[in-house]
Amino acid sequence: MSTPAGRTFAWYYYPLSWLLLALARLPLVVLYVLARGIYVLLAYVVRYRWRVVLENLRNSFPEKSAAQTVLIGRQFYWHFAQVIVEILKLAAISPAELRRRVRFINPELMIRPIADGQAVLSLGSHRGNWEWILSGAALEFPGRAAGVYKPLNNAFFEQFMRRLRTRLGANAVPMLATLRYLVQHRGRGHTLSLLTDQAAGPEDRPYWTSFMHQDAGFYTSAERLAQQFNCAVLYVGIRRVRRGYYEIKFSELPDGQAAVAAANAPDEAQRYLITEAFVRHLEADIRATPEQYLWTHRRWKHKRL
Repeated sequence: MSTPAGRTFAWYYYPLSWLLLALARLPLVVLYVLARGIYVLLAYVVRYRWRVVLENLRNSFPEKSAAQTVLIGRQFYWHFAQVIVEILKLAAISPAELRRRVRFINPELMIRPIADGQAVLSLGSHRGNWEWILSGAALEFPGRAAGVYKPLNNAFFEQFMRRLRTRLGANAVPMLATLRYLVQHRGRGHTLSLLTDQAAGPEDRPYWTSFMHQDAGFYTSAERLAQQFNCAVLYVGIRRVRRGYYEIKFSELPDGQAAVAAANAPDEAQRYLITEAFVRHLEADIRATPEQYLWTHRRWKHKRL
């Protein structure tokens, strides 16, 4: 079978596709029963990346006891299981239902620069339900929302995830096409979402800073893009307020003009003031609801040279 990009996948992915789409049509209340089974499987049977989760939590919260760390780990797996079925639900959820479940607290911070024809960099993270943010933004700001993503190697899952991300009107922009997208949409008023918490290695010339008590390297693309395209920049905070319901709150970060003015500052934290501000917002959110962050990710695997 061929994908829109010309890649093919084997015939046996057909029944998997039918199964996933059938599950997506189930009500969320039923999918959360499935999530309970996923939670037990991940946390107690296969113990998926349990050592990584515990190590990340111990290093990030050295003040917590061993029992508290384990408790947060278990709470994280329950959150993660819910996110899995919620992402699957994107294949069938109605716009009205998603609007009801994803609430933007201060959308005016996005509306103003878009109305002026400005590009807005929306800096998010693997917290809450990061996939619902993009689809929710596509409904809240129709025709204006896009998200950068790293294409998957598996052709079937690449096509399936792209379908989920774009079904409600968002654009999915492959990482290597980011510049072309911004050039094509210059002056048209739009937002481009970046998951800015991903681990940058030494070869990426990262900005190093303290993140949750540990040295962490961050990509500096936000600085470069904001400077080149004179972007407004927003931090995207999302939190689960109850099962299946999220609130998204924007916070203004230094914009492209501020980044240009600080480009030659002697101190790294001043030169990368957008990324530094993003990290501090993210830290505060993680401390408020630690179970809602993606602790299975080896975020601190790279070391400063």
